[in-house]
Amino acid sequence: MYDVIIVGARCAGSPLAMLLARRGHRVLVVDRATFPSDTVSTHFIHQTGLARLRDWGLLDRLRATGVPPVRHMTFSYDGIHAEGFAEAIDGITEVLCPRRTVLDALLVDAARAAGAEVIEGFTVTATIVANGRVAGIRGYHSDGTEHAFAGRFVVGADGVESAIARLVGAEVYRDVPASGFVYYSYFDGLDWGFHNRTAHGRQFASCPTHDGRTMVAVMRRRDAYGEFRADVEGSFRSVLAAVVPEFGADLQAATRTERFRGLRYADSFYRRSHGPGWALVGDAGYHKDPLTAWGITDAFRHAELLAEALHRGLADESPIDGAVADYASQRDRESAGTFAFTVAVAALTLPPFLHAALSAATRSPAYRAKFFAMVGGGYPGEEFFAPDRLADLYEEVGMPPALRLLPPAPAPVTPS
Repeated sequence: MYDVIIVGARCAGSPLAMLLARRGHRVLVVDRATFPSDTVSTHFIHQTGLARLRDWGLLDRLRATGVPPVRHMTFSYDGIHAEGFAEAIDGITEVLCPRRTVLDALLVDAARAAGAEVIEGFTVTATIVANGRVAGIRGYHSDGTEHAFAGRFVVGADGVESAIARLVGAEVYRDVPASGFVYYSYFDGLDWGFHNRTAHGRQFASCPTHDGRTMVAVMRRRDAYGEFRADVEGSFRSVLAAVVPEFGADLQAATRTERFRGLRYADSFYRRSHGPGWALVGDAGYHKDPLTAWGITDAFRHAELLAEALHRGLADESPIDGAVADYASQRDRESAGTFAFTVAVAALTLPPFLHAALSAATRSPAYRAKFFAMVGGGYPGEEFFAPDRLADLYEEVGMPPALRLLPPAPAPVTPS
């Protein structure tokens, strides 16, 4: 009998297992993958995400793998341009873009070192239910051997297509249809640093990663998917030509070191993430378009929230189902600003309000600093876009009255 069984061992599952095991709980983690292994990813970890790794004693280990620090960013959206970097957030003065083969293996090792049992190559097929509560899992190992495990609580950390979410019938209570798709690969011979640039309904991103390589990604709207796939290499280069034509010669001289990886995005959503004996964390419960690259950082933050809730319940400090329900509510409150901003920019064309606000922000040194702090997770989006603050900003930069647009009322996010 385990205290907690976690299905999924990547950026949400392994940190959750590690944190619970460090507090003395008996934890099992299973994943159908084996490690190290790759997965489609934005790679990017914001400053607040790196602060979590530091607090867990893992940041220096990640730095020691050779992933280069990034301390300068370039953003552009439909002609709005900003360069710079946030001041220290939670003591962190850099961002990192690690390969998932490195990051995920490091997290799995940390879970094991903390005392969690990790079983790789295990596919979950069913949950065990007793007295109306989820009380374990069934599945099979890579050799086909079937096995069942019993636990006081089961967590799905198994991504957008979560098996646990499907098995417990977790409903989606907010759904924003996906706008686009991504293709990316890795290149030798580039020295571009970090870019996130959008123009003409196309997006380009780059970030240095392991082994001296640069991860380069392009995004387009879904209606271009068939055309893009017909000539991936040519389509990839055409996006750079449209967004950053000055980079064309650099790319021509660079060497692509791996195949292209492509993904049509899943919808952005909130899914019910708690119930009798079960919870969801990471992309299993809350997913948004990857354009703002908040997936890994949010997985870390929410794993920490859920670990605290589960510990309170397991230690009989509060009823466990109530503690986990509180986790889900807190996650929804704290992620609302990131979710709203992400889905707003995901169409690769800024809505009029965002165009006005960001255009004004780049013309004010003080507000531009707030923009980079918001990007890094050190300044709430709700404050950045607060109507009274924007009114002061528009006045400061002399924005014409007709262009002083304020944010629309936020859509309610209410679990069903």
